[in-house]
Amino acid sequence: MARGDAPQDSYHLVGISFFILGLGTLLPWNFFITAIPYFQGRLAGANSTAGTLSTNHTGPTDTFNFNNWVTLLSQLPLLLFTLLNSFLYQCIPEAVRILGSLLGILLLFALTAALVKVDMSPGPFFSITMVSVWFINSFCAVLQGSLFGQLGTMPSTYSTLFLSGQGLAGIFAALAMLMSMASGVDAQTSALGYFITPCVGILMSIVCYLSLPHLEFARYYLAKKPSRSPTHELETKAELLQADEKNGIPNSPQVATLTLDLDPEKEPELEPELDEPQKLEKPSVFIVFQKIWLTALCLVLVFTVTLSVFPAITAMVTSSTSPGKWSQFFNPICCFLLFNVMDWLGRSLTSYFLWPDEDSRLLPLLVCLRFLFVPLFMLCHVPERARLPILFPQDAYFITFMLLFAVSNGYLVSLTMCLAPRSGGRCWGGEGAWLFEEGQLQGRELAACWLCPRLTGATLWVRPSLLSWPLAGRYLPT
Repeated sequence: MARGDAPQDSYHLVGISFFILGLGTLLPWNFFITAIPYFQGRLAGANSTAGTLSTNHTGPTDTFNFNNWVTLLSQLPLLLFTLLNSFLYQCIPEAVRILGSLLGILLLFALTAALVKVDMSPGPFFSITMVSVWFINSFCAVLQGSLFGQLGTMPSTYSTLFLSGQGLAGIFAALAMLMSMASGVDAQTSALGYFITPCVGILMSIVCYLSLPHLEFARYYLAKKPSRSPTHELETKAELLQADEKNGIPNSPQVATLTLDLDPEKEPELEPELDEPQKLEKPSVFIVFQKIWLTALCLVLVFTVTLSVFPAITAMVTSSTSPGKWSQFFNPICCFLLFNVMDWLGRSLTSYFLWPDEDSRLLPLLVCLRFLFVPLFMLCHVPERARLPILFPQDAYFITFMLLFAVSNGYLVSLTMCLAPRSGGRCWGGEGAWLFEEGQLQGRELAACWLCPRLTGATLWVRPSLLSWPLAGRYLPT
């Protein structure tokens, strides 16, 4: 909710900065999962990418179970360090956490790019890659938790821009993979260019974060000691009470008092500064969670469905047409690129409308309906299956399911992130510093809820894969 005396975001520079920061937070995850064929080719003994980018090595030849380990070692540190960041965020300055994380991710991705030119046996390469994956995602967890905390103090439009940037990260990775497959350069050069791309994105994120303190709009919202003027407090309370009345909550006798107090012709009575710090109690993590539990639960369920099938199940689906160029590019385009484009579109829709609201029963209903996508994808064209039948063999079925799946994921994720501050807002009041602390706590708790289902999805990839088991015996380890 924008404050009445807030400065303007000149040339939308703050919005663009948070958009690019959102892009930088998910570049590591997306570039690793779209490069799985490259890593599997290296672990199979081939230091090349051109012949492996469109080949699925998941099967008996994947002796390292790379898919399973990279997903688990990505999501486990994300969850652990996000939860740690929610409780220990006061121990390390915010600038140190964000800049340190960005620099750590940049250095580790530079190492990954350098390894393209280094010949080594599969064992050491696997170990180095897994260590890099662990630390990259640990830095990502601290980075995302800190940025979500900042977004909790700003208007919901900036949360939408940040999430739209995260959606664009997947598009970046998918396009980079397609260009690597279609380029005529040698395999090592193609792979090197692929891994240099996220390094450029991280550098842009660093520049954007360093520019925020120089922008008046960002300083206004991200200041550690926001305004405590009585007029600002009364405006905040009145807006929240009016929102309650609009949503069907009975009117409060405070409304009339607040209306009189906000009379522009009436001079506000300045209260003396209180020297009793005990009256400014810091909001509890658990109290804040009680206010946002429903939207947080919806967020968890949305990602649980998404990460249970993408990309573990969707990457197995192949084209039903005869072998050719379309079959080679079918999965990169219809699985990765289509998902990320439609997911980004869904995240962007909340810039224009927020429906349903946080009190509507439609929100949890829409979230639960997404569980239907799990059997729908499992019944698509996955060859050499041993148990389930193929009920949707045509490519059009998979494309339609993926389109609806991706748009609903992006929209519901962005919607819950925008509605959570409203859910907690009714209980806000008092000093501006308390509001600022609670906003940051809400952002960090939502970051934790955002990552909990990622670990759930990762466990479904752990050997043997729980969701791929009914599909085909060739995907199960022997």
